[in-house]
Amino acid sequence: MKPEFENISLIKNEEKHRFEITFKNHKAFIDYKERPGKISLIHTEVEPELEGKGAATAVIEKTLEYIEQNNFKLVPLCPLVFAYIKRHPEWKRIVDENFKGFEE
Repeated sequence: MKPEFENISLIKNEEKHRFEITFKNHKAFIDYKERPGKISLIHTEVEPELEGKGAATAVIEKTLEYIEQNNFKLVPLCPLVFAYIKRHPEWKRIVDENFKGFEE
């Protein structure tokens, strides 16, 4: 994660069902669905002003940390989150054992 994002708080916006960070008045977020013990990450998006600046990586990393710290299992349906975990396989430790996408 780029240093400028390290001290930004992750917000779990339960009303909109998304994890968010705000940087210079612009948002990066991941839509999620929560079930008992599991969080499915569905879609990652950054506002155009944040594209290419590392905001998507920051919101992904902060969200994965939240999931782990709160003892959830992850279902990585978002292609960007899936690709991130393929590049950082240590995060497979939080992936739900029933998710078979990394076996292909």
